[in-house]
Amino acid sequence: MTDLLDRLNTSLTPGEFAALLEGIYEHSPWVTEAAWPARPFATLASLKHALAQVVREAPLEAQLALIRAHPELAGKAMVARKLTAESTHEQGVAGLAHCSEEQFETLQRLNAAYNEKFGFPFILAVRGPRSAGLGRQEIIDTFTRRLHHSAAFERAECLRQIHRIAEIRLNERFGIEPVQGRQAWDCAELLAGHSDVEGVLTVTYLTEAHRACQAQLLRWMQDCGFDDARVDAVGNVVGLYRGSDPQAKRLLTGSHFDTVRNAGRYDGRLGIFVPMIAVRELHRAGRRLPFGIELVAFAEEEGQRYAATFLGSSALTGGFVPAWLDQTDVDGTTMRVAMEAAGLPGTLQAIGAERRDPAAYLGFVEVHIEQGPVLNELDLPLGIVTSINGSRRFLGEVIGTASHAGTTPMDRRHDAALAVAELALAVERAAKREPDRVGTVGIVEVPQGSINVVPGRCRFSLDLRAPHDDARDALTTEVTVELARIAERRGLRYTLHETLRAAAAPSAPDWQARWEAAVSALGLPVHRLPSGAGHDAMKLHEILPQAMLFVRGGHSGISHNPLESVTDDDAQLAVDAFRHLLEQLA
Repeated sequence: MTDLLDRLNTSLTPGEFAALLEGIYEHSPWVTEAAWPARPFATLASLKHALAQVVREAPLEAQLALIRAHPELAGKAMVARKLTAESTHEQGVAGLAHCSEEQFETLQRLNAAYNEKFGFPFILAVRGPRSAGLGRQEIIDTFTRRLHHSAAFERAECLRQIHRIAEIRLNERFGIEPVQGRQAWDCAELLAGHSDVEGVLTVTYLTEAHRACQAQLLRWMQDCGFDDARVDAVGNVVGLYRGSDPQAKRLLTGSHFDTVRNAGRYDGRLGIFVPMIAVRELHRAGRRLPFGIELVAFAEEEGQRYAATFLGSSALTGGFVPAWLDQTDVDGTTMRVAMEAAGLPGTLQAIGAERRDPAAYLGFVEVHIEQGPVLNELDLPLGIVTSINGSRRFLGEVIGTASHAGTTPMDRRHDAALAVAELALAVERAAKREPDRVGTVGIVEVPQGSINVVPGRCRFSLDLRAPHDDARDALTTEVTVELARIAERRGLRYTLHETLRAAAAPSAPDWQARWEAAVSALGLPVHRLPSGAGHDAMKLHEILPQAMLFVRGGHSGISHNPLESVTDDDAQLAVDAFRHLLEQLA
């Protein structure tokens, strides 16, 4: 790899540079030629980013020309054997040369519909997120789903797929494989084999599938060389890799392995696999660091079985709520009984013993998929979290007067639903007034509503978030003041009850700087962003300095969804960044 990178960095002309990268971007040498001034490239990752930036900054017509330079999948060029060698190989790996007659006809129909709607061919990196090739049915399903996108969205998605195609081609040109990233990807696939529900990924606290995940993670930690591995009193799986001085402080890291219902494979779990692989590499090298590494696979973060989110990390901070033990699930099983059935003590004494002494730790770091579109849209594989948003949640109800939809004049109505609709738009406007604030009215319900009745009641929810508590509270004030104005103007009453208040968790500056240095060392630009979602790091923030690294998600960063995706290359960069952070500490 170093030899080719040196040749690229010392190439005398843009033409020589492009010749070394011929075939990376299909029939489009202008992309590589335009990246020539950005030399020297410290890493392959920096080269990939520079090429993607060329396309991002290119005029629309040039972007469309790049898309149109690619062949249709299983199209006329493949039948006529006129594909480039790279495209022939890629479509062959995906088995598109061996479609059944029915599959081939389906692809032809989809190609025609797609071209008619968008005016350019459907682009998909058929080698997939693991570089091993997508299945034919998976390709057809993706094709069908993307036909429903808007033209602007689909044009951007095609370009992202082109960059993934180029990334895999560059890997092969440079003779490298993202081995550790692929192992993290494979771990996610294997762990997803355990589910509460057949056919979809659902793993809730202390179910049979949850306990199977515990057992698998325990085995992996032991196989990776952790000195100790155990299941603690709340079901967390804890691994310890001691430092050169067994009494030295520890770096705490980890994430959760429970899931929402019908989940993706990487939410939380990627943050377990990345440090686990890093420890395995230390163990293989027979190396100890001046500090210990404690990895915690948190048993519960999502609050799906019991109304006790962050149960796993709360045990470490001393924040486990005693009343949680008496909560019941939908089947009437208390948490205490579920713990005992899983072989856990189910006592406050045992849970209290899991509380960590902050003086014994350096800090807490967490690797996590972004769960949003920002990195994906910027063509960036990694991002640095500046703060985990604080949030406030409310349940409310607007009370008006139910009346006949036909006989009540518009200026005599006291419509509760329209008031909530107006509030939802006011929340949108208020949140947009300051950067990084978000507001959502996620539930709107008219009890016993009827098509011919003006709504007399309307229930609603409010979810307000911001990177700092003062910004969160300012947004709350703006929204509640507007709710009062709407109610008064429309002659309505309302109730509003706060159901949750979570403090923001700003990243510790020195730990954030370590992540930034790690990303820079990989040859990537540093992009900082807040986390809109909650994470175990926000609980550990109560006792330790913390900072998070985000990893780009595919499919526009979608999460809590089976389409949740991470590539082996991005997972490899996450492992590399984590190992670099360890080296900084050492």
